[in-house]
Amino acid sequence: MKHKNMQDILPRVEKPSTYLGTEINSVKKNPEQVKLHMLLAFPDVYEIGTSHFGIQILYHILNCRDDIAAERVFTPGRDMENELRQNGVPLQSLESETVLSDFDIIGFSLLYELNYTNILTILDLAGIPFRAKERDNSHPLLIAGGPCTCNPEPVADFFDALVIGDGETVISEMADTWIKWKEGGTDDREILFKKWAGIRGVYIPSFFTPSCENSIQTLLPRFPDYFLVKRAVVPDLDQAPFPPAPVLPFGRPVHDRLRLELARGCTRGCRFCQAGMIYRPVRERSPQNILHLFASAVKASGYEDVSLLSLSTGDYGCIRELIARMTEQCTAEHIALSMPSLRAGTLTPELMELIKKVRKTGFTIAPEAGSQRLRDVINKNICEQDIFDTVRDAFAAGWQVIKLYFMIGLPTEEDADVEAIARLVRELKKIKGPGGRKGRINVSVGTFIPKSHTPFQWCPQISPDESREKINRLRDMLKMPGVQYKWQHPEISFMEGLWAGGDRSFSRLLIRAYEKGCRLDGWSDHFRFDLWQEALEECGINTDFRLHRERDPAEIFPWDHIHIGVEKDFLRDEWEKALKGEKTQDCRQGDCRGCGVCDFEHIQPIVHGHFPEFPAEKKKMPGENPEVFPVQLFFSKTGKARFFGHLEMVSIFVRAIRRAAVPICYSRGFHPMPKISFDDPLPVGMESMEESFFMRLAESVSLQDIPEQLNAQLPAGLRVTGCRIAAARFAREKKDIVSYRVTSGHGEFAESGFAYFETSPEILLSKRNRKGKVSHIDLKKAVIVLERISPREVEIRLRKTEGKTVRPAEALEIIFALEKDALRTARILKVL
Repeated sequence: MKHKNMQDILPRVEKPSTYLGTEINSVKKNPEQVKLHMLLAFPDVYEIGTSHFGIQILYHILNCRDDIAAERVFTPGRDMENELRQNGVPLQSLESETVLSDFDIIGFSLLYELNYTNILTILDLAGIPFRAKERDNSHPLLIAGGPCTCNPEPVADFFDALVIGDGETVISEMADTWIKWKEGGTDDREILFKKWAGIRGVYIPSFFTPSCENSIQTLLPRFPDYFLVKRAVVPDLDQAPFPPAPVLPFGRPVHDRLRLELARGCTRGCRFCQAGMIYRPVRERSPQNILHLFASAVKASGYEDVSLLSLSTGDYGCIRELIARMTEQCTAEHIALSMPSLRAGTLTPELMELIKKVRKTGFTIAPEAGSQRLRDVINKNICEQDIFDTVRDAFAAGWQVIKLYFMIGLPTEEDADVEAIARLVRELKKIKGPGGRKGRINVSVGTFIPKSHTPFQWCPQISPDESREKINRLRDMLKMPGVQYKWQHPEISFMEGLWAGGDRSFSRLLIRAYEKGCRLDGWSDHFRFDLWQEALEECGINTDFRLHRERDPAEIFPWDHIHIGVEKDFLRDEWEKALKGEKTQDCRQGDCRGCGVCDFEHIQPIVHGHFPEFPAEKKKMPGENPEVFPVQLFFSKTGKARFFGHLEMVSIFVRAIRRAAVPICYSRGFHPMPKISFDDPLPVGMESMEESFFMRLAESVSLQDIPEQLNAQLPAGLRVTGCRIAAARFAREKKDIVSYRVTSGHGEFAESGFAYFETSPEILLSKRNRKGKVSHIDLKKAVIVLERISPREVEIRLRKTEGKTVRPAEALEIIFALEKDALRTARILKVL
């Protein structure tokens, strides 16, 4: 049977809730009532894309305008992709289920080179030609932004425009320009592109013609006044839009927490780090702004975890005072606080004590290199004593796991530098915490990849074979109790490096690899290096020339027309200093190092070293009242909500309770949890008119108001229908007999099935438990009622038999000799 749209396919895929588009704080508008209908596309699966805060910011900026509707799409999983192809269904947006080819503009976020094949997956499933030159006015315009656009050339052929740098203001300017162009009555896209080219940070690939000599690409500008594209920079983050009510993803997003950006940019000057160059200068949000955003976003989201983001969170000017103020609110509202990006030396004992008052979350420090010589080469600007002090303080404060990140293949690396990694880990492992207990150390190793706009862009990358040899040597040296060792696959690093330095000739490679079946390459279980090798050979790309040679200082790079602000002469000087082992100090609080980013009029470092005096919001600690009020709530789960898994649904309810400010009790101890308990979970795909859960309230409230308060915070399909006082000890109601109404997704329930059930003395259902043991259940005893409501609808009443539960789909499959696929698309409603 062919399905008409994506919603019809949901019962057949593994993670159906990730395609619903009914998340809390998502925005739905009528496309017919706006001037610009735009799609934000993320070229990876939903769990990754919804964890990226950049797309949330753009979604907020665009949807704040009445004349723009912004929607989202993510790369579908392989099962959904296969279903779409088999059924001839085009990929659709989440919010309005619009086919992608009907949008005015599609904007991609480019965060990782190995996501590039996913761009083609999205376009292919939408029936949109890959290359810009193959599209006409009947197709959407394709734009992109993100860190990968600092070398846009490998994917330049696919896009009409790319945004270089901060997108907050650029996206609005591009939207305004498009609307004026459209209202002007012309369909000449060249006119639009010329207008876009006048916006700082916008790169129009078609305005440059590639030329190649000795396998080195140069770009010839078509217009004399458009030869260099300058990065767009938001000078002051306090003036930048920030979503006060972020979209709350379904499923299990990689980062299922509130993310607050403390600062953008880093001037520590690590010579391998692309982010440290392309996001300069340091711009910190003011503490007042951070606390305001924190309060509003927590209230609108109900998140229990908050992550403070920047390239180096511990470097924030008044981090100690900020954390002290935030922990007051976090403690009162049972919120965990984490800082994922910390440098050795910035996580002080005082800061550790503040964080662990809320909840100790793990943290990672990145020595990058094992020897001090090599740390000086890469300008890490930490010494071994900093590393030892940080780990010692963390173990002393009660942390039990420390994560360390290192790189192999760094410029000038010798065997002694690799051995120094193992030596450093062994010495750190000797550090003991309270009571003499030794902590655990998780070591992660990756291969150095030369990236554009860094001092190491002239350096070669080691081969996969050499990388594997170093990884294996380290693995052997780190075989010791309490140390876990992980690494990135050398072939993945190889492909990332190849794409990071690629040019426009790589568009052919991408299409060829996609045609061979390359998908979701950033996932090790999907990555097919053998297919990439075939595509590389067929496209005649010399990987040794591209990746494994040192560049001449005067060589032209594919990205030389992209000016991210840091001057090439500064990068070359840093490369020469690296070879001499000379360090460059941070300009954050010292002298200007002359990188070229700041004009000290509009763009300059913003550091908040002083925490201003202003009154803190007083928060009442929930659950402090010793009096506890147990209640039972009843709810229905219908429509799209049937695709929520049980744990997913619990999370939805807990966050709705927090947003509604229902005073729920929390457990005591290290990791306080809300006191809530659900009845037996429903299988994914099953609907119910009445389920229930119990929770304990910390204070007396009107029970009549709770359903209305929660329903205002729940997604479509979940509805609280009642609330009552419960017994002091929760007692789940065990129903031995349950009725269901089952509507066939396609086909009818044959009369022969009813006859078979009536006339058979015994109908056995075989079930296998987790241990492989097979048991048999007589459906004649389990099925009390089997009644035909219509040719496509039956009512079936089941009871437990010998303590075993029979699901309606299991019984109907046997009785009517149905295929599993037919029942997978059936609607099953629990009615009693």
